[in-house]
Amino acid sequence: MGTKAVAYIRVSTDKQADAGQSLEAQKAKVEAYAGLYDLELVEVVIDAGQSAKSLSRPGLMRVLAMLKSGQAEAVVVVKLDRLTRSVRDLGELVETYFANGKAALLSVSEQIDTRSAGGRLVLNVLASVSQWEREAIGERTSAVMQFKASQGEYTGGKAPYGFKVECGELVAVAGEQAVVAAAREAKAAGLSLRAIARTLEARGFVTRTGKAFAPVQVARLVA
Repeated sequence: MGTKAVAYIRVSTDKQADAGQSLEAQKAKVEAYAGLYDLELVEVVIDAGQSAKSLSRPGLMRVLAMLKSGQAEAVVVVKLDRLTRSVRDLGELVETYFANGKAALLSVSEQIDTRSAGGRLVLNVLASVSQWEREAIGERTSAVMQFKASQGEYTGGKAPYGFKVECGELVAVAGEQAVVAAAREAKAAGLSLRAIARTLEARGFVTRTGKAFAPVQVARLVA
């Protein structure tokens, strides 16, 4: 008996159906693929009129539940974008359900089969891209928050060093701004983070809790 697999098919618009991605066309392709590669197709799960923008789709939730319960050992799709068009969401699915020999993921059009070394390599690349995207988003968000703070905009949460919140807006704190300025001048002079921390301590500058600045805190001051 072959690998127990569940097929997942989806269309979000009539336009997709007209372009050869109809539910019937997808069903025919996954069934033919299952027969060719010795898969026991236990069910074909359908999401009709469902966008790929969210993973919270009734059909997809059923597919993932079948993987968790052991009802299926693999998922077959015509293309990976039937699961999601988001690299980040695909990475999350890979890490949660398909990485490290969990369930298998098979794509008809892209010829991906994670039961093989080549297929697993593709998944590793996808997971790495997903991780990179999450980190890049975090860096961009941090940069935006810092810029807004420098413009006096309050971005919520704890006020960054150098500012305080008054009437829902960020207001510069003169004493802390002096510390930030000193740290940035030292960085411009070519000092390392550790050397800057020692310089601030020598000048009597301390954190809000009265402690000496650590290099990691200095890094935030000069960012």
